Amino acid sequence: MTDGAPEGPCPCGRPPALCVCPAAPVVDNKVAVLVLQHPQEQDRVLGTARLLTRSLADACVSVGLSWRNLGHAFEKGNEQRLVDPRQWGVLYLGAAKPGDKARRLCKDPLVAIDRNGEPLVDQSSALTGLQGLVALDGNWAQAKALWWRNAWLTRLRRLVVVPDGPSLYGGLRREARSDAVSTLEAVALALSVLERDATVRERLLGPFRELVKRAGAAGIRDSKRDRRSRR
Repeated sequence: MTDGAPEGPCPCGRPPALCVCPAAPVVDNKVAVLVLQHPQEQDRVLGTARLLTRSLADACVSVGLSWRNLGHAFEKGNEQRLVDPRQWGVLYLGAAKPGDKARRLCKDPLVAIDRNGEPLVDQSSALTGLQGLVALDGNWAQAKALWWRNAWLTRLRRLVVVPDGPSLYGGLRREARSDAVSTLEAVALALSVLERDATVRERLLGPFRELVKRAGAAGIRDSKRDRRSRR
């Protein structure tokens, strides 16, 4: 919890001193969020997937490498719901810079692209009516593995986040791409556009800022957690 360290282990899996999970969701999101987490990412001390889903009213994490379809991913995330893939979007391989053409077509930091990676001309229609958003949680190589192992993702609307600055991680976590941001940061930016509420982003970033602050003060960089004590 953000107002003090919990007495016992937090569901986020972090040590009590690093637990910044809010006591209740800080965003009552209308666009649902499903995080597909690579198994090797769930052990990261500074991972953001669990913090993100505990900060949203409608969100869950599904850990694995492949799922039959969108509904199956929800089942593996211990949820049941009827979903229409045509009304869902996927954050296409994390953060990227679609280029000058995208910036001319869309002023928002969220760009809808086609199968060739080109920005769609009608950005408004592509971003309207979305019921949910899928995010791939892992490093660049892990995110690519999740993408290629789940062909059903290609039937979702492809969305690309265009960050307006570097990740809040700073030097605490090394990324393969200089423009990469955390799963939480990417989803926060996307939701701020889809929910048409600029405050969504900052409300989600609040606990993450505290996590980065505590980790920096303690000299903790992103590393694997020792899960043996919880077996």
